[in-house]
Amino acid sequence: MQKFDHLTGVAAPLPILNVDTDMIIPKDYLKTIRRTGLGVGLFANIRYREDGSEDSEFVLNKPAYRQAEILVAGDNFGCGSSREHAPWALLDFGIRCVISTSFADIFYNNCFKNGILPIRVSPEELHALLADAEKGANAKLTVDLATQEIRRPDGGVVHFEIDAFRKHCLLNGLDDIGLTLEREGDIGAFEARNAAARPWA
Repeated sequence: MQKFDHLTGVAAPLPILNVDTDMIIPKDYLKTIRRTGLGVGLFANIRYREDGSEDSEFVLNKPAYRQAEILVAGDNFGCGSSREHAPWALLDFGIRCVISTSFADIFYNNCFKNGILPIRVSPEELHALLADAEKGANAKLTVDLATQEIRRPDGGVVHFEIDAFRKHCLLNGLDDIGLTLEREGDIGAFEARNAAARPWA
């Protein structure tokens, strides 16, 4: 998993409430178990018209936001079904950080396991960050995980809370497999002791 320490990038505003995982990645794109190639399906039902062409009014289709790496979203982001394809699609598009006032629990947990930083802020802070994002590519945000700060283009700073263990995992690029491999020596030593003590097993 890619490490996350700090990120300076364009933030796309998506002030929609209750964005569910079906909106993030529609069911038509769930036929694969590969984590790549899903970016094209991100927000497909509102990103494309019925004929398959791009809707020029959708934020990620606008020139200023095509390279967005941060999403500033409305309350209760990631609700609905527990599809891991949702963070996969965000990551494949290039989104490394999602900022909202609240997240659905399963989506929130899946973000950390895939190298995406979900940040909870107050409604007042979200309002200010949405205003920043509305300014487009000329108003980039900087997210610093080590200091737990979002630095705004006007010099303002938003502090955020994060669980220490999850912070450690993101800073070091550790998913569940990576965490297990950190104990590879201990696991090998246990297996050797167990084989010596129970050779019949």
